[in-house]
Amino acid sequence: MKQAAKLREAFEHIRNKNNVFSLRARLVVLVAAEVVGSVLLAVGVAWLLEVLLPDTVRIPLILELVVFSLLIGSLITTFMSKLFFDPIKKLGDAMEKVADGDFTVQIETKSSSKEIQEIYSGFNLMTHELNATEVLQTDFVSNVSHEFKTPINAIEGYTMLLQGGEGLDEDQQQYVEKILFNTKRLSDLVGNILLLSKIENQTIQTNQTKYRLDEQIRQSIVALEPEWSEKEIEFDVDMENIEYTGNEGLMRHVWDNLISNAIKFNPVGGFVRIMLEQQDDRIVFTIEDSGPGISDEATKHIFDKFYQGDSSHKEEGNGLGLALVKRILAIAGGEIFAENIQNGGCRFIVTLKA
Repeated sequence: MKQAAKLREAFEHIRNKNNVFSLRARLVVLVAAEVVGSVLLAVGVAWLLEVLLPDTVRIPLILELVVFSLLIGSLITTFMSKLFFDPIKKLGDAMEKVADGDFTVQIETKSSSKEIQEIYSGFNLMTHELNATEVLQTDFVSNVSHEFKTPINAIEGYTMLLQGGEGLDEDQQQYVEKILFNTKRLSDLVGNILLLSKIENQTIQTNQTKYRLDEQIRQSIVALEPEWSEKEIEFDVDMENIEYTGNEGLMRHVWDNLISNAIKFNPVGGFVRIMLEQQDDRIVFTIEDSGPGISDEATKHIFDKFYQGDSSHKEEGNGLGLALVKRILAIAGGEIFAENIQNGGCRFIVTLKA
């Protein structure tokens, strides 16, 4: 609160500060001064050359004036452009960081221009307010999700007891199964929100251990066996033996999500191809499916929170899986890309530092 008050006070002070010449007026004066100064300096240099050079060497005066005016004008223009445009470039770089979700950016300037000081001060106030809103939102979502988790777990536990009980007719059994299905969905959603809020502002990997990455991926495939067996999906797995140092728990979320998505969007009797290899200083994981692929519109947003491009599968997910994957990989210094396969299907490529 104190920092916000100081930023507002500084912003108002700059806005209310009197300035005789506007930025435009000063620019016009500087350009005019540059032209006059260039000509005068060119005349001086031409006169000096006439004095220093022998009488046998004579350069036309107009040529001397043109050449020296251009050279001197170019030097002065370079200095002036740096003076005027460096603060704009600095502001542009800061705005790119804000566009990427970094609301902690604060910029300073030594410029005496009131306009530039006002823009910088307003930008700092804006990012401070955005950061405060982001923190408030994250804390709220995290606290509410945490409060939801306990009663949801209780409902799920009691429903599981009912599911195995006697004396339930067919309709009642279906009701119990629907309650259990939806409480599990809600529990998964809360778990994903809590995990995302936990790693949202994390910048480095914690709890790093050295383990076999290919074995971890095989464990994910085995854990999802009920899903791919039900749809009779075939797997083509080709993985090198690769040791990796990272957060084993977080990376397991990456493989579980990508493999479960490949199963979910595959038709019955489809296939999933998984490859893992080391290329120089990078580890490359590729997963392909034989599903319908991704639309051009969905490709732009599949890593956004709560985005679901295929409405037919909305009951199966919550739109947080790929957002979690992207954030986990960003913390690990990795990247993820999605593309359609020419003959049908979709391909996700994950790269990690070896």
